[in-house]
Amino acid sequence: MTAGSPPRVLVDATSVPADRGGVGRYVDGLLGSLGKLIGTGIELAVVALRTDVERYGRMLPAAEVIAAPAAVTHRPARLAWEQTGLPLLAQQTGAQVLHSPFYTCPLRAGCPVTVTVHDATFFTEPEHYDKSRRTFFRSAIKTALRRADRVIVPSKATRDELIRLLDADPTRIDVAYHGVDHAAFHPPTDEEKARVRARLGLGGSEYVAFLGAKEPRKNVPNLIRGWAQAVRDRSEPPALVIAGGQGHDDDIDRAVAEVPAHLRLLRPGYLRYADLPGFLGGAMVAAYPSYGEGFGLPILEAMACAAPVLTTPRLSLPEVGGDAVAYTSEDPAQIATDLGALLDDEARRLALAKAGFDRAKEFTWESSAEVHVAAWRRASA
Repeated sequence: MTAGSPPRVLVDATSVPADRGGVGRYVDGLLGSLGKLIGTGIELAVVALRTDVERYGRMLPAAEVIAAPAAVTHRPARLAWEQTGLPLLAQQTGAQVLHSPFYTCPLRAGCPVTVTVHDATFFTEPEHYDKSRRTFFRSAIKTALRRADRVIVPSKATRDELIRLLDADPTRIDVAYHGVDHAAFHPPTDEEKARVRARLGLGGSEYVAFLGAKEPRKNVPNLIRGWAQAVRDRSEPPALVIAGGQGHDDDIDRAVAEVPAHLRLLRPGYLRYADLPGFLGGAMVAAYPSYGEGFGLPILEAMACAAPVLTTPRLSLPEVGGDAVAYTSEDPAQIATDLGALLDDEARRLALAKAGFDRAKEFTWESSAEVHVAAWRRASA
């Protein structure tokens, strides 16, 4: 690469799940904005699952989009291919930098490697992960910090925790905040709200929304308990809708069993992407009392939909929410107090909705892409 010329980057998108969860939103948002920089900022190649090749081909007409072997849809096969097939592909495509967007990377890539480490909660909140997952991701993070030329993280909080807990080299870490797709996540129309209410069978009932994985770290059981305590004595108690993937938190079922019979709790699973603005923006409150996040994309997406947000001041969440969200603790009694106060204060909910929507405009995938490109230039140099 000559001085000042755009580096040729191979992005490994094979870790993107079919449900377009957090890592999918990150990779899709990043690649969409990188497409505008091809030829001036970077030269781009993307390797993707076969089901995503057409999608990325349309999104990135000026990039080389390559189908990964069919077997990599299974994680063990993908991890094995990452160590052998991916370095070979980097060589074949003439990559000057290989970017791995989800913790793991080849140990011998044949070119500089950058890795996105999404959060440090495997170290700060170890009790919220099962042993195998905790062990795997702790090892992956340590390896990335040791072997990658640069590590990209989505928040200052994550950077600071990696430095504090693992003695990571701060000069090799770049902070690239996530963005939000403002076309996909927007203040909903009345029609969009009504469509979601009809799909969920809510009728005219108000509701509190949660959207995310059902992992212990997300604190869904205490949200259920706090909501039930906050609304049980109301004449028209708002429902609680817990949407998103199934996850592996057994305590959720125990919390559901404790809910009084006259209260309504819905668990619709995944919602269609097109329904998310109506779901989030139609809620009285979008509640997300997490024990800690590497970034907190669900609260940013809710803010972009003009939903009043209630979350915790843990790790990165204040970096995202700032003064535009309401805060509570992880404790169900405190959640009940703070959620109840919000439900009773329409003026505050309206003010938070506006403040959150305005703040969400500051987080763009274009800005994130620029930080990634700068990191790739440093790595290739």
